[in-house]
Amino acid sequence: MTGRLVHTGQVVMDLVMRVDSVPETGGDVLASTTTLLPGGGFNVMAAAARDGAPVLYAGAHGTGRFGDQARAALRGEGITIAQPPAEDRDTGVCVVLVDDDGERTFVTGTGAEAGLPPELLRTVEVTPEDVLYLSGYSLLHESNRAALLGWLPDVSVAAVLLDPGPLVGQIPRDVLDTVLSKVDVLSCNARESRVLTGLADVGEAASALTDRLGSHAAVIVRDGPAGCVLAQQGTTRHIPGFPVTPVDTNGAGDTHCGVLAAALLGGADLAAAARRANAAAALSVLHHGPATAPHTPEIDAFLAGH
Repeated sequence: MTGRLVHTGQVVMDLVMRVDSVPETGGDVLASTTTLLPGGGFNVMAAAARDGAPVLYAGAHGTGRFGDQARAALRGEGITIAQPPAEDRDTGVCVVLVDDDGERTFVTGTGAEAGLPPELLRTVEVTPEDVLYLSGYSLLHESNRAALLGWLPDVSVAAVLLDPGPLVGQIPRDVLDTVLSKVDVLSCNARESRVLTGLADVGEAASALTDRLGSHAAVIVRDGPAGCVLAQQGTTRHIPGFPVTPVDTNGAGDTHCGVLAAALLGGADLAAAARRANAAAALSVLHHGPATAPHTPEIDAFLAGH
């Protein structure tokens, strides 16, 4: 494996609180547990690194308590950090309220990760062996969006992978279309595919999305325990998932994207990479927490048994 996963998204810290219910306006509740964990793009990068891929974080990060914790977590996974810390602000934090039904409510305070200067991104050198990961969240932040749109035309990599994210409906159509024209693999979940196409059937949505990409590009629609649908060059196929009893589904999509990228870097074709990503996502939901991606031996053993 000579190439790297180059991640241009955002790492934040997640302040996760488990509550009986979300408080009403003006109210207050007591959390049963409170944890501070790295989140955002960290989960994708950790998944790729645990499956053997070299990873470079090309995004911004801040100076302060949260930035220190984010960098420590990245380095703990063996992830290289490309940029120096922003001196004027800390890394952002996302407050996550998890109720008894498992529903999550988010409040995000953005920080340095939302302000990547174009001149800093231009210092990142990529190679034709790298896989470039783009996050839809980046396209919502004016500075990050400008940096990516100015940098992408000059980038030559093995593949550009885009995960548009849950706020895909808020990305300006012209911006998204510009980025999609550069994308080799679009990976989204079933809900996001419906937002993008208006189609409820994941196979039909995947096929329709290929029309917005280049002729060579592929679409993967993640569909939970059912697995995923792969559409490319006029063909659509279902890649079956692996039924398990989930404990916590948070971060399964990030695990899927990270392991998909690692498999592509390892020389797998898209179908094989998607199957491996399905297995890793299934393993990730057996544990609590967002960054629960398995390591290579665990994935290999799981696949050998299936």
